[in-house]
Amino acid sequence: MRSVRMRILAGLLVLAAVGVGAWQLVPSKKDGATITVGTTDAVTSLDPAGAYDAGSWALFSNVFQSLLTFAPGGTAPVPDAAKSCAFAGGDLATYRCVLRPGLTFPSGREMTAEDVKFSFDRIMRIKSPVGPAPLLDTLRSVSVDRATVTFHLSSPDATFPFKVATGAGSIVDHTAYPADHLRTDNAVDGTGPYTLTSYTKDDKAVLAPNAHYRGAVKDGAGRPVELRYYDSPGALDTAWKDKRVEVATRQLPPRVLAGLNPSDPSQRVFEADGSETRNLYFDTRAGKPLHNPKVRQAMAWLIDRQRLAATVYDGTVDPLYSLIPAGITGHTTSFFDDYPEPDPKKARALLTKAGVTLPVRFTYGYAEGRGAGAQEAAEIKRELEASGLFKVTVRGYEWTDFQKRWASGKLDAYAVGWVADFPDPDTFGAALVGTGSAMNTGYSSKDVDRLIKDSQRYADRTEADQDFRQVQQAVAQDVPVLPLWQAKEYVVTTEDVGGGQYLSDGTGVFRLWSLTEI
Repeated sequence: MRSVRMRILAGLLVLAAVGVGAWQLVPSKKDGATITVGTTDAVTSLDPAGAYDAGSWALFSNVFQSLLTFAPGGTAPVPDAAKSCAFAGGDLATYRCVLRPGLTFPSGREMTAEDVKFSFDRIMRIKSPVGPAPLLDTLRSVSVDRATVTFHLSSPDATFPFKVATGAGSIVDHTAYPADHLRTDNAVDGTGPYTLTSYTKDDKAVLAPNAHYRGAVKDGAGRPVELRYYDSPGALDTAWKDKRVEVATRQLPPRVLAGLNPSDPSQRVFEADGSETRNLYFDTRAGKPLHNPKVRQAMAWLIDRQRLAATVYDGTVDPLYSLIPAGITGHTTSFFDDYPEPDPKKARALLTKAGVTLPVRFTYGYAEGRGAGAQEAAEIKRELEASGLFKVTVRGYEWTDFQKRWASGKLDAYAVGWVADFPDPDTFGAALVGTGSAMNTGYSSKDVDRLIKDSQRYADRTEADQDFRQVQQAVAQDVPVLPLWQAKEYVVTTEDVGGGQYLSDGTGVFRLWSLTEI
């Protein structure tokens, strides 16, 4: 679940010791001008321990620091709050970072290694049902010695530096956050390129450059930014047309995206292949209507992804037939191989073998105002019910309520978009289909868990390819999740705003500081 993806990042990822790095921003011609950015991504929580979603992490990228981050276009983490980081020894089970000196919280207190330990410890202690604890599943403990932070892992994990560089690695002031429960006010105490000067939930976040920031962004934040939140793509489109926002991202309506004209001199349009996916998840627990794998396999024989992409999304997404999207190491077409085209006869045969009462009745949930979720749900309901084999009750929920419902097992099926946390196939593994996954499907496979663990042993990430291929083969047979589509990515800015192409690039970082007035 992360922010906009402007291009796919793939290739050889070799993890080694990383040194201090920084990058230069393009200078602005209008110093001090506030840039308004519109999005439909909602913020679940301002507390890093209580959010694992694109909207929250987009904000965290700007107001908090992690020990590591990603440079624009980078494929390996570089230091941010850290001066240096590296694995200790050759077993990839101990990761050590030295904190960058002189980092200060809004209170003026200097960040210490204890703050880093506190930030990771509280995520694992609180274990919010919609928080990032599942991402840190290999973290056993954290120890500190002066400015050095050491992460002790329960098993070798070459991807751990990537996880440290995400919103889950956001460092908070231990004097301002409770150790055992979430902070619930509208304030933030971080050391990122921006400070949060005001916040109104579901309305706006006002960000000012942090004059005390020290880290990977050489010149700190760019222009002041007002991030405005809209409850639907239509509302964002209206704001864009009314010139109430200068940047529109995630997500305008499909019909609007399909009609964007890059040659229009009044705007700048950035379109590219992306790594965001959308999947249909199933509650696989005993006693649930979709518990039997044959029932889920039958559904896989009925979903028409080509029609879904063409009719609901106007060709702005591509059909997806695997857990890992195209362009990422390990991508396959496992669902196309096993279920090449809709076939109601094969679906009926599976349900007959399962011995279930027809039609199979279940509840399908989606988040209101999130892209074309309502239209998508209606189309999937139509496709399933046209066979006479299923009866689907469709219900839409406000985003936060929706998360809580799937996290508490109150939905039989639910469609959720997934934006890569970092540029590695692991982000599509344990978090989605591992035991205790963030999607709370109840699915657990010893083979899948073993393959995911095995894949994390390789510092050269291309060597994990075969493990991920086998994971996807198993998922296509067990069907705890049904891939639907892979998104193209769009950012639209007015003609006098630059840097939109750098806003996000598949690394999991939402760079509001890249935006400039031209």
